[in-house]
Amino acid sequence: MFLHLGRNTVVREQDIIGIFEMDKTTKSKCCRKYLSNREKDSKILYITQKIPKSFIVCIEDGKEKVYVSQLMVSTLLKRIKS
Repeated sequence: MFLHLGRNTVVREQDIIGIFEMDKTTKSKCCRKYLSNREKDSKILYITQKIPKSFIVCIEDGKEKVYVSQLMVSTLLKRIKS
């Protein structure tokens, strides 16, 4: 199955490592450092021009990718359960 992350971006559900709420996780220094390092490594894909609500960590073809989405975690989880 596939999960639509917004703005014509889909990922295979089996490739998803985690879905995280931006507001809660970025309060942690460890999480901010993780996202900063992924950005330096060009592994972050912004799929929104709006305020980001979540980020999704995936392993696709053996490579880590982090998608930043305008969709809330609850919305993404509902799409997985559908």
